[in-house]
Amino acid sequence: MEESANLREVREAVGAICRRFGLDYWRERDRTGTFPEDFVKAFAEGGWLGIAMPPEFGGAGLGITEAASMMQVIARSGAGFSGASALHINIFGLQPVVVFGTKEQQRRMLVPLIEGRERACFGVTEPDAGLDTLSLRTRAVREGDHYVVHGQKVWTSTAQEADKMLLLARTTPIEQCRDRTKGLSLFYCDFDRKTIQANRIEKMGRAAVDSNAVFIDGLRIPEEDRIGEEGEGFRYLLHGLNPERILIGAEAVGLGQAALERAADYARERRVFGRPIGQNQGIQHPLAKCWMELEAANLMVFKAAALYDSGKPCGPEANAGKYLGAEAGYAACDRAVLTHGGFGYAKEYHVERFLRESMIARIAPVSGELILCFIAEKVLNLPKSY
Repeated sequence: MEESANLREVREAVGAICRRFGLDYWRERDRTGTFPEDFVKAFAEGGWLGIAMPPEFGGAGLGITEAASMMQVIARSGAGFSGASALHINIFGLQPVVVFGTKEQQRRMLVPLIEGRERACFGVTEPDAGLDTLSLRTRAVREGDHYVVHGQKVWTSTAQEADKMLLLARTTPIEQCRDRTKGLSLFYCDFDRKTIQANRIEKMGRAAVDSNAVFIDGLRIPEEDRIGEEGEGFRYLLHGLNPERILIGAEAVGLGQAALERAADYARERRVFGRPIGQNQGIQHPLAKCWMELEAANLMVFKAAALYDSGKPCGPEANAGKYLGAEAGYAACDRAVLTHGGFGYAKEYHVERFLRESMIARIAPVSGELILCFIAEKVLNLPKSY
């Protein structure tokens, strides 16, 4: 894909920051489960946390194309999803505030996030609802000029460090709603640890960025922290979903590219039976196939980004970019481990971490199977299957 001068500048500037945090840095963060505070601080100081946010609030005012390029460079640097997820919510998470928030809310909520003074988390997914967001059970009951919230969220990233939470909760019982998409409200509120408990989930990869089960018991949210109209939160939330899919696809491609580079380097250097293993077609052909798959996925990701930035519908392309990027990234990471042979299983060579992290994009924020259902229904006009 031919890049504009603007994209090259983004990639070069972001790459310069990433080179300060090498593979050994990320291996240590993975080993200890320590959040990459200095990495996030470097991006905040460089003004990158608001790359797609309005300039009047300190953002760069660039598009999702530039944001996807930034996140891809981060993943490709070897930071993978450990680095990308540390910044992820800044890029897409508060789009509902940008689009539907009042000027007072935008200034109050966006500026500290862009400057790196506050950190947010995303409270949507629930244990019993999963991808069926309309069935979530967390309740926000109106009491005067406040809402009182009780409920549970799961897979909430960065809740151990968060100051704020973008929370989706039901303000009208579903049985009282003629339209299932109504009755949910969106809040951007304090992560009040007196009424919120975040229990860290031990997981396969990306240990540096925590995932949590979150329990909410009596959280009080002032009315001024509600975004837009009561009951319209699901519609507002949709404004962040396509950008998130685009970013995940770009990150997955970047991680796959990092793995492929290391695999090719190893194949050139490793000698068995008196010749480099990369001279064998059994090594060459799978790596060449990975390159083609990554390039094809990349084109779809940036097609979706271009459509989004031009204000055109991009649901199928955003979902396809996420699906293709996740599959190509995983395949490249898997092949990188196999190319290294036994050493691919050793943490010293880093590719085992890449493989563990590559699974994230295949699972979140939406499964590949549901994307296939979406394409079948929305693009091919086939009957809905679920």
